[in-house]
Order: sequence, then structure tokens, then C-alpha cells
Amino acid sequence: MTKQEPIIRLENVHKYYGDYHALRGITAEIGQGEFFSLLGPSGCGKTTLLRAIAGFEEISSGAIMLGGKNMEGVAPNHRPTNMVFQSYAIFPHLNVEQNVAFGLRKSGMSTVDKTRAVGQALEMVGLGGYGARAAHALSGGQRQRVALARALILKPKVLLLDEPLSALDKKMREVMQVELIKLQREVGITFILVTHDQEEALVMSDRIAVMFEGEIAQLDDPERLYRRPVSRRVGEFIGMMNFLEGSLEHSGGLSVDIAGLGRAEIAPEQVVGSGAAGAVSIGLRPETLSILFDDDPKSARTAQGVVDEVVYYGDMTYYDLRLDGAARPVRISMRNVVGRPVLEVGARARVSWDPRAFTVFT
Repeated sequence: MTKQEPIIRLENVHKYYGDYHALRGITAEIGQGEFFSLLGPSGCGKTTLLRAIAGFEEISSGAIMLGGKNMEGVAPNHRPTNMVFQSYAIFPHLNVEQNVAFGLRKSGMSTVDKTRAVGQALEMVGLGGYGARAAHALSGGQRQRVALARALILKPKVLLLDEPLSALDKKMREVMQVELIKLQREVGITFILVTHDQEEALVMSDRIAVMFEGEIAQLDDPERLYRRPVSRRVGEFIGMMNFLEGSLEHSGGLSVDIAGLGRAEIAPEQVVGSGAAGAVSIGLRPETLSILFDDDPKSARTAQGVVDEVVYYGDMTYYDLRLDGAARPVRISMRNVVGRPVLEVGARARVSWDPRAFTVFT
């Protein structure tokens, strides 16, 4: 994404509910035309922050700047934002066209202009020709599209999405993820998504803010967030990560001695935390380990282990494999290509590994 001036600046934002500190010094910039996600477990403050940007929550201190203007005291309907709620908030007594046009009722537009605007908004979300459809006759995915059209028809500078896909089944959710990405690129405005679904955030976002307990633990693009978490807590939360015990040494460069794998040299950027020598935890993703079969080429670094568990997903098989000399199994993901067997529990296996995939938590 091309770097542009931020449309939103969050400056040391705090929010208290009595003694409860919901937002703890949130500072971030969100760019014009960016698809930005707030990701974290329930109760981490992500929805509170979204509602504060929208103006539905007053902050206790700090500043929220939208388009260079401080939003203190600015009502939600006077902010350049619109929000799609988790429940969609579709009016059951209105048809699709009436729902989408609801926000235009005080716009001063002529009936002809309103009809044209509604038609354009419905076409934008793939519901052209659905204007007369009753609200109760819509599927979950269609209701979500109506909510989007109703928000976009007001042409906000920022669209706020509060877990808009959580009510959909898995297949429809995946379809709508792609549709939202396309829609955001088409309209070119800033989208801010709140979600607790790590995969959803990784798929859809230009950047992601991972939140725990009212603070941003890491703000990064999806690839760096996944490959280089800045803490073990972030690494555990974003996808699956294995952890092996080991020790870090500084003699003649950086090296780690890892239970079940052995010794390897690493780069300074792979070390997280104090960097002090001694006992460490080594994080590695399931896809960075590979089970070797008889016809696989030789690998420079291999280890041995026993299969503890096998989980078959069709396109992928996940193995829990206990490496010789390791205290606990590691998870390994293998794509099921034609001709590749699926190992059984108890089978011995060789595993290849590459130290460049490690993140060393000190």
C-alpha cells in the first residue's frame, strides 16, 4: 500500500469505566485508504476503541484526530465516519431500498437523486435488483451487504466494522472476506475492522493492531506480525506457534542450542526481548518444519521423532511429533500432495528445519 498522510491519529487515548482502565494510552496512526484491523481476545478494548473513534464513547484523556481535526465534543453524526454493527441493525419493517436510503432522509436530496444513490450503493455491494426485497427474506450474507450499502451511501471517510462477519457460517464468511477486500479497494476509503479472528485479520488487513488488556502489543503488517512477533504472547495469539526450550550463546556471534534440534547460528533480528544469554524459548511455526519421506531430497538439518497424533483436513495433515530429546511435541503442517502418504500414530519420522524460521524469546 502506498504511504499516505494518516486520516486518523490516536494520541495517548485512555478510557476509564469507574476504576476499570479499558484503554491504556493507545497511540497509533491509520492511513487514508488503509484496511486496518483491531485484533484481540474478548475484553481487550478493541470495540471500546472503535466506538470511541465513532463518537459513541467519550474518552477519559488523550485525543482522537480525524482528518486533522480533534473530535472532542463532536457528535457521532457529525464525524466523517459510519459504522456497521455486529447485528447489522437492519430495520425489519423496511425493504432493502428503504433500509439503504434511511440515512438520506434528512439529506435534502431529491427523490430521483436518492433513488439513483441507492441503486449505485446496491450495485456496489452486489445487490442490484434487490431493492424491493423484504428485510426478513434476506440471508445473513445479504443482510450484511445491506448494512454495508446503508453505511457507504453516506460517503464516509472512514468505515468502522464491528465484527461484521461473526454471524455468518464459515463458507459465507470466507466469501465475504474477499468481497470486503474488493469493496474497500473499489471505494478507496479507510476501513477499520474489529475482530477476534486471527485468520480474518491476516487475510483482510494492510496492518493489524494486536491488543491485550487495553494496550497495543504490536502494530504491524500481517506478514511481519506472523513471522516476527515482538513477544511470546503475540506469537501464541497469532496462529499456531511451537515453542522449544533452549539456550542462547553470544560467543563468536549468536547461536542457540535447541532441545530436539541441536545447535544453530541465528541473526540478531531473530532475538526478542533482552537478548541476554541463557535459557530461552524458541518459537517456530508448523509450516517451517517438514516431514521427510523416502523420495525427498536430502536436507542439511534434520531431526528424528515419533508421531503422537495425526489430524487430517483433506488438503492438509497436521502432525504432533515428539522430537527425540524434546519435552513436548511440536505441531507440523504438511500439504497432502498426490503420492504423499499420511503417517500413522507411532511412526518414526525425519524432520527438516531451517534456523532462519526461529524467533528466540529471551
